[in-house]
Parts: sequence; structure tokens; C-alpha cells
Amino acid sequence: MKTIPLLVGSAATVALALGLGRGPLLAAEGAGAAKGPVILPPAVLALPVEQAVLTAPPKVPPPITRKHAARVVVHLEVREFVARLADGVDYSFWTYGGTVPGLFIRIREGDVVEFHLENHPSSKVPHNIDLHAVTGAGGGAAATFTAPGHASQFTFKALNAGLYVYHCATAPVPMHIANGMYGLILVEPKEGLPPVDREYYVMQGEFYTTGKFGEEGLQAFDLAKSIDERPPYVLFNGAVGSLVGDKAITAKVGEKVRLYFGVGGPNITSSFHVIGEIFDRVWPEGGTRFVQENVQTTMVPAGGSAIVDFKVDVPGTYILVDHSLSRAFNKGALGMLKVDGPENRVIYSGKEIDAVYLGAQADAGSEAARREAALQVRIAAEIKANPVIAGLTKEAQIEKGKQVYMGLCFACHQADGNGLPNVFPPLAQADYMLADRERAIRTVLKGMTGKVTVNGKTYDSMMPPQEAALSDAQVADVLTYVFNSWGNTGDAFTAAQVKNVRNEAR
Repeated sequence: MKTIPLLVGSAATVALALGLGRGPLLAAEGAGAAKGPVILPPAVLALPVEQAVLTAPPKVPPPITRKHAARVVVHLEVREFVARLADGVDYSFWTYGGTVPGLFIRIREGDVVEFHLENHPSSKVPHNIDLHAVTGAGGGAAATFTAPGHASQFTFKALNAGLYVYHCATAPVPMHIANGMYGLILVEPKEGLPPVDREYYVMQGEFYTTGKFGEEGLQAFDLAKSIDERPPYVLFNGAVGSLVGDKAITAKVGEKVRLYFGVGGPNITSSFHVIGEIFDRVWPEGGTRFVQENVQTTMVPAGGSAIVDFKVDVPGTYILVDHSLSRAFNKGALGMLKVDGPENRVIYSGKEIDAVYLGAQADAGSEAARREAALQVRIAAEIKANPVIAGLTKEAQIEKGKQVYMGLCFACHQADGNGLPNVFPPLAQADYMLADRERAIRTVLKGMTGKVTVNGKTYDSMMPPQEAALSDAQVADVLTYVFNSWGNTGDAFTAAQVKNVRNEAR
């Protein structure tokens, strides 16, 4: 890939913002054509002035209790910086207010908003903002085209109530959005929304990295993947794990919860679902007139939103997902709502009976499930105890490979490497595997089907290919772990060796 030198000067800055002459002229329209402060009529000048309260996700500003319009002043700063995308993975984010999604804005129907967009001097490129709540050409984009170290201002009146997406509309627009430049603005209806106990802010967006999901290091934006709509990451609130563990949102039994959910995109529609809950009320597409009830999953388009309410009746951990489930379990679109409080076993009993089913595989299956549960505890402890190590020594590769193994391989080959009798062959002191390192790489990448003899016993099963799931470094790590565990000894594998096999003609 060629590196394009960063041009200097205002003309060059505008050219960069326009996609170097290849993109649409959205950002340039009106750029630099400041008209001066708007002349407000006396009725508007008489309105009380207040500073907008902006909050970082997943928090939401408090409900608006006033019964009248106001002049609301919003200051939103653009910042560019490198931060965590996933464990061991960094990304150059472009943000509104230093968070992904951007800060939540809450105003009231009828408010007159004085909007300030400030582009921090450390930014490398110009930015602007298109607020879907704005009635006017570009949603404010042309009025807010802002170079690094500059600030822009415009005024709009909130004519329509609803939950609206805002995003950057500087060309190339998909790149700015995919780098994290999106958020939500709520225009509360004059009569307000029904009261709830807790409100949270969640947005889904895609990240188009050059590397695969989980591939370590600083990842760059991949234009080709963006155009083809093939994101390695589909995430809630800008990072893998942003809403899990101690970052999970919370509630107590009996409380009503409201989620303001949006999709920044730039491309992928969400099938939003909370596992174990039913939405009592849904305001589809962020509108406020029509309310649907008792909804399991709601579709939210890119650049769209929805408001969902539900009461939590029993305790537990409820999983937020995009129900296009490969995105949830393989690309990161997953969060948690942790609910504390007393049980109600009439509403939900939990497991009542754990009986033995007298089928041929029942006993083995139950024992495997117990072993898997115990291994999951060990996996969590192992990951927590082993931070990412930059220098890939053999020992570090073994530790990283163990994490890959425990996450992908242990169910078939078991934690002790002995496999499952008559089903999956052992890896511990396995003559077939240890005899040919290149064949071992090929088996992991491209899979294997049919009979194979290991340590004198014949197995007839299938090894699924992993070349789409694992990077070259991950394959090298897991094979280094396998070749140095359970009595096996061998040299470390390298990513270059794996790459050579990956590139073999099929």
C-alpha cells in the first residue's frame, strides 16, 4: 500500500477532506461561507438559556422536566486518538467528545439549539456533523465543516421529537463513521416520555480493520473491506467487552429499564435483542408516535435508532446481542445487563431437575459438560493472569496458544490433549501429528475429513478448517502450545511458516 504524504495548507486540507478529489462534495458545500450570527426574533431571545448536559455511553442525561422551550447551548469537541479496540488490538479512533459512540445529547421538542463543533488542534483532518434531528440541508454538515484547531457554530430549532443519529459527513463519509464518528441526540416530546427507573445508551457500529478479528497490534482502516461490507468487528459502544463484566449495565428486580439504541453503521443493519427479556414497548425507528408492544427483536437500520422499554422481573445476567449471531459471538456485538434482586421461581424457576438421560452418549455428555464448565473457569483465570506480551518468545507463544486452544480446540481434543476415545484423536504424544509439522499447519488451516491412524488407533471424523477464523500468528501460537504440551516437545512455529502453507495452491 502506498503512503500518501499529508499535505499542508488550507487548500490541501480541504482536498483531503473531499477524498482527494474522488468523493462527493458534501463537506465542501458551504465550507468557509460563514454568514455571521443569526438574528433571533424577540420571542426566542426571551427563552431561558441553558448549557446542554452531555454524557458518555452508556450513561444518559437526566430527563427534561421543564414544560417550556429553551435556548440550549451544545459544545461538542472532536478528538482523534489511539485506543483499545480489543485485548491486544489498538485502533485510531475519531470521536465526538472522546468516546465511541459520541456523547449523548438530550433536548426538548421546540428548543432552539446553538451548536458549537470544535476540532481539537491535535486532529489530522477536518470533520463536521450531520444531525438527523436537524431540519435543513445536510443536517448541519455544511455549516460545521471544521479544520483542526478551529470551531464552527450554527443554530437550529428542534421541530420533531424522536431519537436521532448524528454522524460525520466529511468525505470519505464511510471512513469517518467507521472510525467512530456517530452518536445519538434525543429530542424529547413536549409531553415527555413515560418515566422509567434506568436509562442507558447503546450503539452498534462496524470497524474495518486490516487484520482479522483479534489480530494484535495497531490496526488500520481497510477501505476494501468497507466497500465490500465485510467488517472484522461489529461492536456495541466502540470496543470488544465494552458492556461486559464490571462494565455491564445494571438494574434491580422490579425496575423498568429503557435502552436508547442506535446503529452508527456505516453499513450493517442490527437485529437488536436482549436474551431472556421481551420488550414491553418499542418506539420503532426512533419515532415517538407509534408504539409496538411485546417485541422479541427489533430491526434497526444503519443510521437509525429505536427506544425499547422493559421491566426486569427476575435476577440474572441478560445478554444484549445483534441476533445476526455471528456478529455477537464472533465479531463482538455483545453486552450484558446484570439484574440483582429476589428470585421469583414462578416466573422463572431455573433448572429444576438434572437427571441422567439413558441414551448411549448421555453419561459421556454429562461428564463432558462438567469438564467444560470447569475448563471455562480455568480459561477465565488463565486469560486474566496472562496479559498481552509484545515479544513473541517461545514461552509467550505457548501462553497465547493456550488461550486459543482453550477457546477453540479443547472441546474436541480436551484440556489434557487426549481427545475423546473413538471420536477425536489425541494430540498428546500423537505420532501422526508430531511426524510432520507442515502437515500439522495444513490440518489446522484447511481441515481434514476421513480416516486417520494415531498411535495405532484409527479415527474417522472431521477437523473443520480454521483459516477464516485464525490469523497466521494465532495458528503459530496454538501449534507451538500443542507441540510443547502433554509430553510433546518441539520448536516454536512462526507466522511466516503458516503463511506459506496458507498461500499454497488448493
